[in-house]
Amino acid sequence: MRSWPAPKVPGLAEHGLPPAEPPLRLHDSSAGALRPVTPGPVARMYVCGITPYDATHLGHAATYLAFDLVNRVWRDAGHEVDYVQNTTDVDDPLLERARDIGEDWRALAAREIELYREDMTALRVLPPREYAGAVESIPLIIEFIELLRSRGAVYDLDGDLYFPISADQRFGSVSGLTPAGMLPLFAERGGDPGRKGKKDPLDALLWQAERPGEPSWDSPFGRGRPGWHVECAAISVHNLGMSFDVEGGGSDLVFPHHEMGASHAEVATGEHPHARTYVHAGMVALDGEKMSKSRGNLVFVSGLRGDGADPMAIRLALLAHHYRSDWEWTADDLTRAQARLARWREAARLAGGPAARDLVADVRRHLADDLDAPSALAAADRWVDHALSITAEDREDEGAAPDLFRLTVDALLGIAL
Repeated sequence: MRSWPAPKVPGLAEHGLPPAEPPLRLHDSSAGALRPVTPGPVARMYVCGITPYDATHLGHAATYLAFDLVNRVWRDAGHEVDYVQNTTDVDDPLLERARDIGEDWRALAAREIELYREDMTALRVLPPREYAGAVESIPLIIEFIELLRSRGAVYDLDGDLYFPISADQRFGSVSGLTPAGMLPLFAERGGDPGRKGKKDPLDALLWQAERPGEPSWDSPFGRGRPGWHVECAAISVHNLGMSFDVEGGGSDLVFPHHEMGASHAEVATGEHPHARTYVHAGMVALDGEKMSKSRGNLVFVSGLRGDGADPMAIRLALLAHHYRSDWEWTADDLTRAQARLARWREAARLAGGPAARDLVADVRRHLADDLDAPSALAAADRWVDHALSITAEDREDEGAAPDLFRLTVDALLGIAL
């Protein structure tokens, strides 16, 4: 599937600056603690993408900006980044939405994926090397299910194929939840714990047999379509192998999605771990409740752009909140970001300014500390305050400091001034 255009990212090393020194530390959900992330020359990351039945809302955007920061920090440290993202372009929510609005599910998915591409381009999110749709990945998902079946980790229930969690002795290691804690989340987030005939209420659907009026594909187990969790397991293993550096998404994916995906991958390959670090972004709320399509309380990136908001102000508004925090969007978020962007651009237009090398070190240090973007923005604000306060005579002696400021916030924070 086509990704989106990559923005040009300036290399700070090309301007005489040494590579970033602080190692990146991220909060690993499976460990419940901050841990250093130490990739090899090629850093590998998989981030779960959208189910394209509506436009990109700010909760989506905040999540993808967090992993864009990971991408930028790694690149600044000299790593090549192999980034893969999926899009679940066939699933129950998409089919239900298409029926509700009387549109072909394929046309709905194509339109929303294109809008998502436009939003990511506007926000200057670095694109994945591989942007994989579920539909185009069905052959490799079928191969993956066949591999699970060869391991004795598949059973048939009225034509549907299930993964028995008993096949994985490490099940639960990603979320740290007990079965009692898993059950309500499984029911809430697409699972079917109450289905009769399952060996365990938590067993996950791998392949759903063909249903009347729903899309289906040929397979060795009969016509049907894949389950959600096996999709990401198959795509990530196919593209990145096992033990890749970071698997990411929103905090609502810890269980069941990332737990099940890890279990599928580790049983299928006989290797551990699926990902070395599991990183999750917090939820964005509106009017006191998490933004979600089911509640209809959404603020869309495309809507803000359509109203004339500068995408860089939208990006700044989201980066002002730590990626792991749960927070509530208000109109003031955008107002504050617009004012900040205006001041940054004013400072960047000056003929000179205070030395910016310390700013580079500060921004790098804050981002290496679990992507502390709010502190990085505050460091940039301090430089801007100083730049705007000094006299014109002093500015003339400071050379190209505003250029280094501009390069720093572009390369590390993704803000084009």
